[in-house]
Amino acid sequence: MNQQLIESIWDNRDLLKEQANQDAVAEVIEALDKGKIRVAQENEFGWTVNEWVKKAVLMYFGIRKMETFHAGPMEFYDKIPLKKDFESLGVRVVPHGIARYGSYISRGVILMPSYVNIGAYVDEGTLVDTWATVGSCAQVGKNVHLSGGVGLGGVLEPVQAAPVIIEDGAFIGSRCIVVEGVRVGKEAVLGANVVLTASTKIIDVTGETPHERKGFVPERSVVIPGTYQKTYPAGSFGVSCALIIGQRKASTDLKTSLNDALREFNISI
Repeated sequence: MNQQLIESIWDNRDLLKEQANQDAVAEVIEALDKGKIRVAQENEFGWTVNEWVKKAVLMYFGIRKMETFHAGPMEFYDKIPLKKDFESLGVRVVPHGIARYGSYISRGVILMPSYVNIGAYVDEGTLVDTWATVGSCAQVGKNVHLSGGVGLGGVLEPVQAAPVIIEDGAFIGSRCIVVEGVRVGKEAVLGANVVLTASTKIIDVTGETPHERKGFVPERSVVIPGTYQKTYPAGSFGVSCALIIGQRKASTDLKTSLNDALREFNISI
C-alpha cells in the first residue's frame, strides 16, 4: 500500500481525476476487505489509528457511482457493493445478515440478521447477533459476542478520531450502545442496555470509594447501567453512567467466568 500517494491525493483532490490514483484508492479498500490492512491496530503502545486508510475510505465514496445491486429478489441502490463468497471465507451468514464490501469478516464469524459497515474489522469466532450493527471502521476482536440489538458506532470523520474497539473475548449485552471511540477491554462483560459514549462516566464501585474514568472499560470488568445525580438550574436529576461492579475471575475459563459473573451480580444480558 502506498501511504504517501494516498496522503498526496487527500491533500489535492484534483488528483482523483486520474485513473491511476482512483485505482490506488480502490486498492486500499480491497486490502481492507481482505484484512491485509486495518483502520486501527494494537501494538505495544496501545491502539494506533491509520488515518491514511480512513482517508482512502472517504475518497472511495467520491469515486464510486451509484449502482443497482441484486440479492435474489431484493434490490439495493448504492455506491458500495456487498461482500460475496461467504462460503469460501468460512463465514456463516443468516438471511438478512449484510456486510458491505471493504469490511473484513474473519473465518468462523457468524452474522445473524445484522449489518457490518465498510472499514469494520470482525475477527474470528465472533457472533454478531440479530439486529446488531458494526459501524464503519469499528474493530471487533476474536470470540466476541455482540448480543441482539447492539450498536457499535462508526467513525470516518474526523480522520484522526479513534474507532470503537471491542477487544478479544468481550461480551456485549442486548441493546448496548458503544460509540465515539470507546474501547472495551479484553473479556469485559457489558450487561444489557449499557450506553457508552466518550463522555459517559464509567465508575468503578467495587472499592470503598468510587473510581471514575471515561472512554475505556478495563479488561474483565463486569459493567451495568447506572445513574448519578447532577444538579441543574431546574433541579437535581439522574444522569446515565456505567458501573463496574466486579470482574470475571481469572481462575475460570471464559464461559464459566461469564456465567459466574451473571449469576453473582444478577445482571441481564
